[in-house]
Amino acid sequence: MPTTPLSLQLNCPHTLEGETLHQEIRQWFRQTARDLPWRGDCPPWGILVSEIMLQQTPVVRVRPVWEEWMARWPTPAAFAAASQAEVLRAWGRLGYPRRALRLHAAAAQIVQRHDGAVPDTFDELLALPGIGTYTAAAVAAFAFGRRETVVDTNIRRVHARLVIGQALPAPSLTAAEMALAAELLPEDPAESVEWNAGVMELGALVCTARSPKCELCPVLEQCAWVAAGQPEPAYVPRGQPWAGTDRQVRGAVMAVLRAADSPVHADLLWETPVKLLAEGVHTDHPREFAAALDSLHSLNTHAPQLQRALGGLLTDGLAQLSEDGYHLPH
Repeated sequence: MPTTPLSLQLNCPHTLEGETLHQEIRQWFRQTARDLPWRGDCPPWGILVSEIMLQQTPVVRVRPVWEEWMARWPTPAAFAAASQAEVLRAWGRLGYPRRALRLHAAAAQIVQRHDGAVPDTFDELLALPGIGTYTAAAVAAFAFGRRETVVDTNIRRVHARLVIGQALPAPSLTAAEMALAAELLPEDPAESVEWNAGVMELGALVCTARSPKCELCPVLEQCAWVAAGQPEPAYVPRGQPWAGTDRQVRGAVMAVLRAADSPVHADLLWETPVKLLAEGVHTDHPREFAAALDSLHSLNTHAPQLQRALGGLLTDGLAQLSEDGYHLPH
């Protein structure tokens, strides 16, 4: 089998072989796609929320939070009316909590400028606070059936292997990758939506980064990477460290603030809890608060690192400092 990129073999992906590629992946998707609550008849708001939550966060962690979120705030207007503190508590441990505040700001703009309805075009979605090109394309496609070029990590990896013959895509998204994704996109809007979802699902379930299940791939015979003998990647991907990082400390501090209903004195964050100080914090969840404090103190964080973490939370608007201590934004 030739190892020339598929896009060059076909010149245009809409020849008979290109259409077969589309059909096989779309058919595979219809037969094996996961039953996720943000698919099917999910309203656009639910799809927007899912896309924000799924950024750098696996489905298994997102699903229960998303379901609780949608039950509590089924519309952008309901969510926009919530306080930032409520939003951050509901976000819980999904990570990167600034996403929650950006979504809150986007909901407010949806209410103010779009009469409470999620806008249905790429440009309007992109104009919302915190919405990047991927999210705008994904929501336009999956919520409104628009023909948009959707490119996430899973799609990039499938394209790299299937078409280019490389084990992994480039470390960061390139213009060539976007051009290839646009070239491979079916012309029919409905087919393009299913193609985007299908390739994404293929990357998530079969064409995974570490242990691809090639024997389950619906387009194995057309894969340029397999045809080339599955060469090793040109670089070794490095996952983001967690233990001992400022991110870990920030997350531990946020857990304390989420569990408290009143400001937390700085001494509680810096030192082993003093009973008198701990009793001065109002919380409806004393066990959760105590556990969060224990987790923070177990890190044995040195003073400069905790100062950086607290300073970063204040700068990002995730925490506020008053005379009585640190607390979630109002």
